[in-house]
Amino acid sequence: MKHLALLTFALALYVALITAKSPYQQVLQHSRIRGRQHGPNVCALQQVQGSNKKYFTNCKQWYHRKICGKPTVITYECCPGYEKLQGEKGCPSALPLSNIYNTLGVVGATTTKMYSERAELQPEIEGPGSFTIFAPSNEAWSTLPAEILDALVSNVNIELLNALHYHMVNRRLTTEDLKHGMVVPSMYQDLNVLIHHYPNGIVTVNCARLMKADQHATNGVVHVIDRVITAITNTIQQSIEGDDLLETLNTAVAAAGLEQVLDSEGQYTFFAPTNEAFEKINPETLNRILGDPVALKDLLNYHILKTVQCSESIVAGTPMETLQGTALEVGCDGSEMTLNGKAIITSKDHLGTNGVIHYISELLIPDSAKTLAELAEGSTVSTALDLFSQAGLSSHITGSEAVTLLAPTNDAFKDTTLRVTPEVKRLLRNHIVKEQLSSKHLYHGQVLETLGGKKLRVFVYRNAVCIENTCIAAHDKKGRYGSLFHIDKVLTPPVGTVMDVLKGDNRFSTLVGAIQRAGLTEMLNQQGTYTVFAPINEAFSAMPRGELNKLMGNSRQLSDLLKYHIGEELLVSGGVGSYTRLKSLQGDKLELNMRNYTVNVNRVPVAEADMMATNGVVFAVSSIIQPVARTAGDEAAESIVRQDSAMRVSYLELIFLFLFSLGELARRYHSSRQVRRTQ
Repeated sequence: MKHLALLTFALALYVALITAKSPYQQVLQHSRIRGRQHGPNVCALQQVQGSNKKYFTNCKQWYHRKICGKPTVITYECCPGYEKLQGEKGCPSALPLSNIYNTLGVVGATTTKMYSERAELQPEIEGPGSFTIFAPSNEAWSTLPAEILDALVSNVNIELLNALHYHMVNRRLTTEDLKHGMVVPSMYQDLNVLIHHYPNGIVTVNCARLMKADQHATNGVVHVIDRVITAITNTIQQSIEGDDLLETLNTAVAAAGLEQVLDSEGQYTFFAPTNEAFEKINPETLNRILGDPVALKDLLNYHILKTVQCSESIVAGTPMETLQGTALEVGCDGSEMTLNGKAIITSKDHLGTNGVIHYISELLIPDSAKTLAELAEGSTVSTALDLFSQAGLSSHITGSEAVTLLAPTNDAFKDTTLRVTPEVKRLLRNHIVKEQLSSKHLYHGQVLETLGGKKLRVFVYRNAVCIENTCIAAHDKKGRYGSLFHIDKVLTPPVGTVMDVLKGDNRFSTLVGAIQRAGLTEMLNQQGTYTVFAPINEAFSAMPRGELNKLMGNSRQLSDLLKYHIGEELLVSGGVGSYTRLKSLQGDKLELNMRNYTVNVNRVPVAEADMMATNGVVFAVSSIIQPVARTAGDEAAESIVRQDSAMRVSYLELIFLFLFSLGELARRYHSSRQVRRTQ
């Protein structure tokens, strides 16, 4: 019953939200549903603790109970356009309609009302017409610098009248009409105001947030905003050129040829590094980037978003695509705006006609502008980076050579102490591939050539991409010239065939003799993709003497047993999942899993994994592998899993079909209403 009640509530919420149109209306509707227990027309708002900021709330914010990482308290207020009645529950009464001048007082924008009277705007907003006024809240006026406020309200108040007219539009615009990215001429010299309507339901005008929206009047509509807005006439480029704090940035923009982009029509957000931000960068790195037009353009484009992101629109962290092609996480921490989790924005919401500028105190260098050494700096491959340097290989990771560095993570060295001997240097050279690669384009069977002259094979599994015995441990980083792959262990290139590997290890002397008796030597010396689970000598010694002698004397039986230990595909340990099956040369399948970082084959733990050969891989096992006995419990468990999976699929299909039907009914309902309106 509990699940049914939750499903019913979710469906009611879904139906209510799909009938709302704009993001603002959807969030408002959600807040109305959350507040309905307090009576009709009550909306739930989240107020950031320690501030006056209140937000209508969506599902995600409601359950997190946080705005910009700060805890919130829930308050309940009348939804826009309604008021309380003494003795009545909720907000049953619609606000009486009056002109804009009186409505300003009703919605609490009393300072704007007072200034409209002082500027002799009152007759206009009391009279006939159809206006929209973005009315600054009382707090917005009080936070204006004193010298600006004095200049506005002094003398004949013409400046105040102009400022108020800039907050007005000569037609009625509700939040339904305020579309994202639209530009609206104000009533002051037709200078534009910029509207942004974000998916989270926040609406801004010149980056000021609508706090109380859609307050209807007889001659228009009032929206209360959280700051006083000013006219904008410059593009982003013109703003940069006129600011001494951005002098270095202006030079860099010119060198990268981006002036035309920043001067053109568009909707951009520029995180503009100040002179101080450039000064913090290592001079050698900075000069390299400034002297490389490709790297410089990538660097600057990494600071530019393809959309306008006003600070007031952000209530959580969200990855946003830059002109450079990768993403920045734009978020907030309390009242601070953040980039990639850091509060480096020193001044925000400097508007231009084609976007917004936020000043930042640190330069953001994208991977695409870095050398391999810079990509590895401060990462989990610092030990490998130090070894490459000690081995005299720095020129390959600091220069302009097109290579891919296969860098083992620090964890790969925690149980070993490596000294850079000639042998280790040769090994490290085989961790540098001769071309710049991307893991997205690696394919199964691909062969890579190293600086050491070795050929490395690529294996693509369901759960991993591996190069020889090691697998890529994290997303690769593609730099200006080279790429960095984090790998999970030190790579060992193949040396010899499977038979060479077995003959070179005394632990397998009994197995080598058995392979020769069974006539499998030639096969394991030929080209192939074998996975050999090789029993060590002790595994054979553990067999009863008579049984072992009988096995060794029967070449056919011995061949079948050994073929059951050989998989027909090459599988390294990184490709083994929680349940992996591998067909043996004998015909039956082997069952593998990874448990506590150890590979198990038919429940036998592997003593040593990933001994690479040119035609396969060898795993050392301490027991002869036998087929896994299937118990009644195993079969029953698998049957339950299959039934449970089928039931889940059916249940999800039912919910999907039900929601689809509701959506279709809602669509037809809206279509029929549209038809009736047309008629």
